[in-house]
Amino acid sequence: SSVALDVSGAQQSTLLYNAYLLSASLSFGAAIASLVNASPLGLMPSFEADDEGTEMSGSVAGIRRDDTLKFTAKGLTRITRHPLILPVVPWGLATAQLSGGRPCDLILFGGLSVYAIAGCFCQDLRVIREEGSVGTVFQTESRDTKEGVSEEEQERTQLRSFFEQTSFIPFKAVFDGRQSLVDIRSEAPWLQFFIGTVVGVFMEEKILQLL
Repeated sequence: SSVALDVSGAQQSTLLYNAYLLSASLSFGAAIASLVNASPLGLMPSFEADDEGTEMSGSVAGIRRDDTLKFTAKGLTRITRHPLILPVVPWGLATAQLSGGRPCDLILFGGLSVYAIAGCFCQDLRVIREEGSVGTVFQTESRDTKEGVSEEEQERTQLRSFFEQTSFIPFKAVFDGRQSLVDIRSEAPWLQFFIGTVVGVFMEEKILQLL
């Protein structure tokens, strides 16, 4: 019976290890996918294909930067307005367990999770308080502003609109009807998410080897 208990315990341990590894890897996948599905609350720029020619628009290789695209909820930002940073939360909690679950592991990696939540919350506070700055600079080729409206005021208005359409907690905007799972399914960068998850498995194992 002791042998059976040992086998059962080993199976349970393997199952938990794989579950934590999957969670950490999916977190990597979500963060990497967000690099092509940027939020206005993050530092990543947004690009689009240039159909007007490189000389007129200043694009490179047919790609033009236009950060106004980030103000429209799309794909991952329909899930959460913080698709780059919030994945640190499940990654930190999973890595804390994978690295041994000791108090020092929980303090280090759990602390990173708490830091990620606090950072995203502070970004939201800037929008709620209408401070007009979220720690990033929006670059566009040409910005049409209404007469008498400054670029800063327009940014503030666009941020407020984006904020109202999205949610801090993943999928909350879907549950309360502001966003649609159908739109998420059709717009999310699934290929990048899959590639990022595969890379995440490799990266997580390398991280654990270094600990």
